[in-house]
Amino acid sequence: MVRSESERYFDTQKIRVEDLDEICSKQTRAADFPIAETVEQNALIYEGDVFRQAVADGTEVALKTELCRALKDGPGIFVVKDAYVDVSVVDRCTEIFTQVIAEEKAAGQGQGDHFGNNVRIWNSVQKVCAEDPEVFIDYFLSPVLAIACEAWLGPFYQVTGQVNNVKPGSAAQSVHRDYHLGFQSAETVARFPAHAQVMSQYLTLQGAVAHGDMPEESGPTLLLPYSHQYAAGYLAHKRPEFQAYFEVHCTQMPLGKGDMIFFTPAVFHGAGANRSASDRIANLFQISSAFGRTMETIDNGVMVEAVYPVLLARAQAGTITEREVSDVISVAADGYSFPTNLDLDPPVDGNAPETGQQLVWRALGERWSPEELYARMSAYGQRRKA
Repeated sequence: MVRSESERYFDTQKIRVEDLDEICSKQTRAADFPIAETVEQNALIYEGDVFRQAVADGTEVALKTELCRALKDGPGIFVVKDAYVDVSVVDRCTEIFTQVIAEEKAAGQGQGDHFGNNVRIWNSVQKVCAEDPEVFIDYFLSPVLAIACEAWLGPFYQVTGQVNNVKPGSAAQSVHRDYHLGFQSAETVARFPAHAQVMSQYLTLQGAVAHGDMPEESGPTLLLPYSHQYAAGYLAHKRPEFQAYFEVHCTQMPLGKGDMIFFTPAVFHGAGANRSASDRIANLFQISSAFGRTMETIDNGVMVEAVYPVLLARAQAGTITEREVSDVISVAADGYSFPTNLDLDPPVDGNAPETGQQLVWRALGERWSPEELYARMSAYGQRRKA
């Protein structure tokens, strides 16, 4: 049977909050997840000792199988209490965060936070490693993170991290989904076929370490269990009726220092308002699948330098259509904002930095000389280096 084009893409006229409600009305049964300690607010709670014991007993496969099912077919969320045997390593890491924040503030860095005026550290993983390898090793030798990552992504995953220090009085985030498609506009998301939108959540795992106690009044992450199972969610989450539904039905998981939380990026979520008198500090992880990378490394700068003079000449002569220009740029230039060095290449007018393709389009639109584009492409390449 040949499917029509409309069947391959979501019909935006048929996106209904009632369909999300039907999915999110599911209840998590403890009997279905026997390794979990308990169920709270429809999410699963595990003990860190279970992870450590699985390593000692050689029973990691059974644990990973249950965690994968929790993320895929269950609520999409689980918390690991006491993920660290000794939380002093968390305190040592927090000290490094404090030092990095002070250094970056003094250097005029720290811009580019997605939400509000909170203090952000981009690339916390690399910065901790460079600042104190001992702390880095102690922080990441816990098996909890590795087991959670392998349960969802398999081996060869890549961990990235960003510290978010939310100040007292800070407002809640708007509900959203996350990387990849959660960082794109609804117009961009709609260009992806339905199966690609559903698939994207399998390329990333969201996680966080609480770097201090997070009672409800401090605003720990608001989550909507089972919302990841709503296929059209990347198109729907910014709509007012879906945001209103989230506000009524979301849950909020208090965390203790050293606890970890994991969820699929397709779960509707957003950080809560900090109504306490203390900072709320979390190290946020976005862990990527090995399959989210290209097979070959390509020097797009060399390609752009080669094709731009010809594109410019043809555009000026009117001998090439806009679509033809678009198709050529799509092959020659980098069209994705990530990965990048967010300290040097912060988001522009949204959640994502400018891409190489957008830079070439600006050059053509403003009729830059090849030399001007080359200089800006060089600066672009430097910003994106680790």
